[in-house]
Amino acid sequence: MSAIDDIVDERRRQIEVEGCSPSRDDGYSKGELARAAGIYALIAGADATDYRNARDGYSLGDYLQAIMDHYWPWAKSWFKPTTRRRALVKAGALIISEIERLDRADDGAGQ
Repeated sequence: MSAIDDIVDERRRQIEVEGCSPSRDDGYSKGELARAAGIYALIAGADATDYRNARDGYSLGDYLQAIMDHYWPWAKSWFKPTTRRRALVKAGALIISEIERLDRADDGAGQ
């Protein structure tokens, strides 16, 4: 299975299992889907053992937690990272969700 297939399957799972339908996604008009995608991508790209970016006594993990606390748009129980690849698949599916939401909003504005 390809990465694209995995992202499409994850989007389908989000709709069928999590109830994240397009109409529900349309309610997220303040960047929530994009922020969630960004956090999954950031987590996937972060190496928690790499402290070269640590500043003022704070670790990379501290920075990631602060970003999560500030930008994660939903209840923390909805954040379910597992592997780096899986986090990227979730990020990809959330990006698709946001692009489709924007497209629907643009279509509605043009009518």
